[in-house]
Amino acid sequence: MVDAVVVGAGPNGLAAAITVARAGWSVVVIEARETVGGGTRTEELTLPGFRHDVCSAIHPGGRASPFFRDLPLADHGLEWLLPEVMVAHPLDDGTAGVMLQGVDETAAGLGTDARAYRRIFGPLVKNWSAIENNVLGPLQRAPRHPLAMASFGLRALPPATLVARMFKTPQAAGLWGGIAAHAFLPLEHAVTSGAAALLGTTGHVAGWPVARGGSQAIADALASYLRSLGGTIETGSPVTSLADLPPALAVFLDVAPRNAVAIAGDRIPHRHRRKLNRYRYGEAAFKVDWALSGPVPWKNDAARRAGTVHVAGTIAEVATAERAVFEGRVPERPFMLVGQQSIVDDTRAPAGQHTLWSYCHVPNGCTVDMTDAMERQLERFAPGFRDLVLARSVKPPAAIEAGNANCIGGDIAGGATDKLQLVLRPALRYDPYRIPGTDLYLCSASTPPGGGVHGMCGYWAAQSALRRRG
Repeated sequence: MVDAVVVGAGPNGLAAAITVARAGWSVVVIEARETVGGGTRTEELTLPGFRHDVCSAIHPGGRASPFFRDLPLADHGLEWLLPEVMVAHPLDDGTAGVMLQGVDETAAGLGTDARAYRRIFGPLVKNWSAIENNVLGPLQRAPRHPLAMASFGLRALPPATLVARMFKTPQAAGLWGGIAAHAFLPLEHAVTSGAAALLGTTGHVAGWPVARGGSQAIADALASYLRSLGGTIETGSPVTSLADLPPALAVFLDVAPRNAVAIAGDRIPHRHRRKLNRYRYGEAAFKVDWALSGPVPWKNDAARRAGTVHVAGTIAEVATAERAVFEGRVPERPFMLVGQQSIVDDTRAPAGQHTLWSYCHVPNGCTVDMTDAMERQLERFAPGFRDLVLARSVKPPAAIEAGNANCIGGDIAGGATDKLQLVLRPALRYDPYRIPGTDLYLCSASTPPGGGVHGMCGYWAAQSALRRRG
């Protein structure tokens, strides 16, 4: 018998394993694929020498994560790289809303909206160290700094479109709306400002970095550190039932709720099993990776230097696209998240050439090919883009789920984020990680604080298990 078995070697599964291993537990991680990482993997998807991130690519939560920050990951090969520009949101006239790492630097570039931008992000950045564990943790944790948390809540709870009224320029409003669209919700919905507040704050605190060599480097560093603690990792070992696992005092499931029910079956009490089966999955991603003969010819210069580019146009266009997806329709002009890792990481492509990573939002399980619509959006803001394309890899929602069983219907966020499911996931419980009446723990992105490469879901699940063992 071992102390703990972890099913799934994504960042959260590895985080849970590391946390209990540091407490002296023996731990085995079992991963279905031949490599660790889950959504944090890097492969040659298009041509030899072009390394593309399979899912996660830009990591504001990774460098800002209090859990990652406490680990010696640099000693195990992880190097964060920061682009000159964190985020650019280009408009048709060649201008753009631009986020640099500093709040004051960013505000200075927003002209008449400088004061409004500082009002939103200045206090959040100043208070980040006081609130990070509450923002990146379960709702049930009482805040140690209630006034600082209240300040965050006042900025996070309103609809993004309401907060955007603070801005007078389309550049600042577009920048805000593009970051808010990471919520996978219509911008008119409550709490959509939370995505902008969180990601903007972590961007100013730690930047929006990429991992040198690809996102796989994050998972590889976590795995290497776990092995240094005595942990064991078994790859190429799919788990379909708890009977597939060695005897253990605790089992951590880095899987979606639906898959947890399939694996654990009757071990999960009937009432809780019903709750997990009712868990809702959200909008999907349609992903395209390109191998390019040169850098993207953006009309806006800052976009050429940005690690992340949000492609949609005005905040009204972002809102229209996100509303269509939420209503089950495919937008004619989709909102796109674009990653330009190769402008800062020379390991991603042969000399003089580049990779481009992107996905747009589509309804869950969508079968419409969005490739042409996405390339038309890129041509709109970067004329001549298509002339650079050497090869492309296209992954509709079904292919994304086939590559990662946690991405139900192509949902890469770990579940719908509307209503209260963002914070009360996977069900309303004081301890959202432990399956009641068992020594089973759910530690995937379907638990607080949700999606992103930060390891905090696994960390908090492990803390729950450690408390029970005393």
